Amino acid sequence: MPDVNDGNDDQREHVPSRQRRRFEGISSRAYEHPADRSALVALRKLSGFDTVFKALSGLLPERSLRLLFLSDSVRVSDEQFAHLNDMLRDACYILDLEKVPPMYVNQDPQPNAMCIGLDEPIIVVTTGLVELLDEEEMRAVVGHEVGHALSGHSVYRTILLFLTSLALRVAWIPLGNFAIMAIVTALREWFRKSELSADRAGLLVGQDLNASMRGLMKIAGGNHLHEMNVDAFLKQAEEYEAGGDLRDSVLKILNVMPRTHPFTTVRAAELKKWAATRDYQRIMDGHYPRRTEDKDTSVTDSFRQSASHYADNVRSSKDPLMKLVTDIAGGAGDLGGKLRGKFGGGNGGANTGNHGTPEDSA
Repeated sequence: MPDVNDGNDDQREHVPSRQRRRFEGISSRAYEHPADRSALVALRKLSGFDTVFKALSGLLPERSLRLLFLSDSVRVSDEQFAHLNDMLRDACYILDLEKVPPMYVNQDPQPNAMCIGLDEPIIVVTTGLVELLDEEEMRAVVGHEVGHALSGHSVYRTILLFLTSLALRVAWIPLGNFAIMAIVTALREWFRKSELSADRAGLLVGQDLNASMRGLMKIAGGNHLHEMNVDAFLKQAEEYEAGGDLRDSVLKILNVMPRTHPFTTVRAAELKKWAATRDYQRIMDGHYPRRTEDKDTSVTDSFRQSASHYADNVRSSKDPLMKLVTDIAGGAGDLGGKLRGKFGGGNGGANTGNHGTPEDSA
């Protein structure tokens, strides 16, 4: 497989000195998280979503959006933020994205990045993120956003941003707000899963797991790496998943619902787990699904794989609610007793389990 420095692409002459593998013709199916695919299937089946999607696709001010960033942000190029421009072209080369999307740097102290746009994707990164991350960490983020572009996520992300704004404007209309929020909630659920896919794309571009881990840690705890430890950070994810009783499980669901991103510790744990799989190694060895094969892909098979992934996650999960689901599915007896115990009141005593403290993520 050719590497980034093979010199075959004269449009991307500014590339880093460290050699990285290139994935010619790679399909987004290679790195998409099974939960991403199944959540998108569920979203498309949501009543009224197709109607809203078609309507907004024609009504959203695409040109206005592009003019806004053109007039009020800094466009990345050879003359402006040249190091980011090199990373962007490099990421597109590695994932074989034919057209390099425009990229803008927006003045905002909050570390963030997004890929939006209906007709064509636009990548936006904030100054807070640029100032927070080093070169290799930033490379993973740029690869993350290019992964969104390759997967076609920008369309749904744009609609989510618009509907979130619209929901605030019509909050005084009970039924109208309820209908919009049902779609917004489903979009957020999908987008959280799509972030796991894009994290994988970022790893394929950066090809440095440590850099990806550092970037996520910085998003959670700021530029204080000397005060942080990767193993301890990942233990937080384990504690978050396993800690507490059913009340904590419910609180986890309520905490994550308003968010577009999964919790940062969870993202780090998911990415490290995938990096240790045979699937990741096969991609690095040059064996991966190609875009030319996408038309022959069975939707049923993809959904079956996603369902199998969910079932495996439920069986192996340490979360009290997931354990209860497994017990019920297995025909466990004394359901009432289990419920009383899981909610921390089996003997009238207080729950003494350890509670994880999730870090917020950008």
